[in-house]
Amino acid sequence: MKAVPGMSTRPTTDKVKESLFHRIGPFFDGGQVLDLFAGSGGLGIEALSRGAEHVVFVDAQSAAVKTIHNNLKTLKVDQNYDVFRQDAFRAIKAAGKQDRQFDYVFLDPPYGKVSFDKLFEALIDHKVLNVDAMIICEHDPNDTLPESQALFEKEHYDKYSNTIAVTVYRYEKQEDTNV
Repeated sequence: MKAVPGMSTRPTTDKVKESLFHRIGPFFDGGQVLDLFAGSGGLGIEALSRGAEHVVFVDAQSAAVKTIHNNLKTLKVDQNYDVFRQDAFRAIKAAGKQDRQFDYVFLDPPYGKVSFDKLFEALIDHKVLNVDAMIICEHDPNDTLPESQALFEKEHYDKYSNTIAVTVYRYEKQEDTNV
């Protein structure tokens, strides 16, 4: 699988990917996946190879979108995905308008440029998460993500190197009490 040309993305290493998928589930029993800030598409493609039903890849860079398409073609993945060149927040809003909901969301924004708090807020506001959805956040290990955040509870944190950490949250949707 090829990386996005240039220095504008940080591909998730194979070591991190293997460890991450071992942690969140070596195989999926279906499930809808949203891969925001997808870069080369490595996380979403790995999810498809492990049984995800459908993956939506989103990246704002045209070079990244082209790389995702090329990687999907090279790996002979010919169904069960959509690729969009779009800002992450607009993609979340569009998914909400289409009543799409996800079981897994990969968030790997450029370090220090996008607020995880605002991403979590957008995921809730636009109602794009299924109950018990997992939100997988790749971030700088110097960034401390909270134990809980809105309707999300931290499941675990792994530091892989001086430059990569992953925090996984579970969405715990509150039931409507207005009946």
